[in-house]
Amino acid sequence: MKNEDFSFRKRFISFKYAFRGIARLFRYEHNAWIHAVIGIITVIAGFLCRISCAEWVVVILVTGIVLAAETFNSSIEKLADVVSPEYSKAIRDIKDLSAGAVLFTAMTAVLIGLIIFLPKLMDYFIL
Repeated sequence: MKNEDFSFRKRFISFKYAFRGIARLFRYEHNAWIHAVIGIITVIAGFLCRISCAEWVVVILVTGIVLAAETFNSSIEKLADVVSPEYSKAIRDIKDLSAGAVLFTAMTAVLIGLIIFLPKLMDYFIL
């Protein structure tokens, strides 16, 4: 690959490919829908609970990390299917590891959500 000169036009076009990837993720990957819906619910809860600026930063960060992990997982699965269309234990293990990474990020997001929202919900419902 030859090293080309920097071009704002080419950088702008690269955003088109990124947005196409995001659209593809939400069009075809059902787990991404689930993560997105939970993210939307979390944002609504954030407004209702009036979370702090620092809490917003954390909520946005973990939501982005979960969606990025799901995107990487989907990419790895698609690539694995191209590399080895037939069943392979090695490919199965790779896909399982990738899915496990998404689960780690999602579980972390849930724990962070509990830390942020549980005290606020307890104050609301108990008092």
